[in-house]
Amino acid sequence: MKANKQPGRVKSALLNWLGVPISLTTGTFWQEWMGMSSSGKVVSADKAIRLSAVWACVRLLSESVSTLPLKIYERQDDGSRKLAMNHPAYQVLCRRPNMEMTPSRFMLMLVASICLRGNAFIEKKFIGSKLVSLVPLLPQNMVVKRLDSGVLEYTYTESKSPRVIPLKNIMHIRGFGLDGVCGMMPMMVGRDVIGSAMAVEESAAKIFENGLQSSGFLSAEAALNDDQRERLRGYMQAFTGSKNAGKIMVLEGGLKYQNVTMNPEAAQMLESRSFSIEEICRWFRVPPFMVGHADKQSSWASSLEGMNLQFLTNTLRPMLVNIEQEICRCLLDGDDDLFAEFSVEGLLRADSAGRAAYYTTALQNGWMSRNDVRRLENMPPIEGGELYTVQLNLTPLEDLKTNSHAANALAARQLHAHVFPDIPFEQSPLKKAA
Repeated sequence: MKANKQPGRVKSALLNWLGVPISLTTGTFWQEWMGMSSSGKVVSADKAIRLSAVWACVRLLSESVSTLPLKIYERQDDGSRKLAMNHPAYQVLCRRPNMEMTPSRFMLMLVASICLRGNAFIEKKFIGSKLVSLVPLLPQNMVVKRLDSGVLEYTYTESKSPRVIPLKNIMHIRGFGLDGVCGMMPMMVGRDVIGSAMAVEESAAKIFENGLQSSGFLSAEAALNDDQRERLRGYMQAFTGSKNAGKIMVLEGGLKYQNVTMNPEAAQMLESRSFSIEEICRWFRVPPFMVGHADKQSSWASSLEGMNLQFLTNTLRPMLVNIEQEICRCLLDGDDDLFAEFSVEGLLRADSAGRAAYYTTALQNGWMSRNDVRRLENMPPIEGGELYTVQLNLTPLEDLKTNSHAANALAARQLHAHVFPDIPFEQSPLKKAA
């Protein structure tokens, strides 16, 4: 009696889990679980990463984000900001997430999980109430369920033993999704596109494996006996395989070879492989030329700076903002005075001539000082470099003398405030310069 009830319980549990009617006998469940595509290929993250286009897209996104400096800042009363170096989240995120990972390696794994599986899960480790470590978890081992109370429950299976992780100890970064609970898995949603690419790659490999551009059949006027069949099978092995390509085949005993298929060019094999790369890049929102696919003229910007700007705006920025806001929500406890930010200036840096023109404009218009420029170029500050100056080349001639006196007075007061902050300006040795 118990054995009869068990299949019903399993089926009920599966129905509640997946939310769709399934059958274990027709193979529907296993295709849904394994990710069977229309091309007949099973698509999973481990199989899809073997495609060069998927590998290149995931590496490009994860390595680009992992090389961007991530800092925790604290807002000041005057509108400025400073590094929150004493905050536990700064020590963990910016210096050592855990005992085994650097910040770059940690962020690389996080972004790769979002790209391949749509979600990234990080477990927060505490000593008392202090955050001391961030441990990334495998998304394929995590089950997220909304309880009747409305709270999300995270169950992680490790070494075949599931455990429920408290909500306060989990950091969940979701990719693109529709329900707000979990991100959608690109390998599942795009399994037909990726499965087709896998099928095309396998077909191309089989052509070289067989060693012939086309296959066919052998015909004989009389039936072959078992001994002749074995001899023929061993004979044909000497002409199959890429290492045997080009050998001359001699048919005996009245056998005739007839071709029945088209060559790869007629079957548009190369065009299909090229289109698969473009399709995969479309799913990851990566410009094809950035993964080495430059067969067609790009419609992106012609300059390197313009390409980097569009890649940052259209591809990286949504992901960066998502990660920054999840850090604020999960690690900074929603404190309005604390925020996380990636520094993207490195992606926007032009050549030396372009940076020189940018800095010159900033200095001449007074919204950057010389020390601001030197900090961006990783150079030490200089004395008096905090002064902000403007050009007077458009000043009328009759006002040049007046403006010069005013500019000198302003510069002297700014320098005095920097060098002699405790002495009134009236007693300053710099007053004569004003």
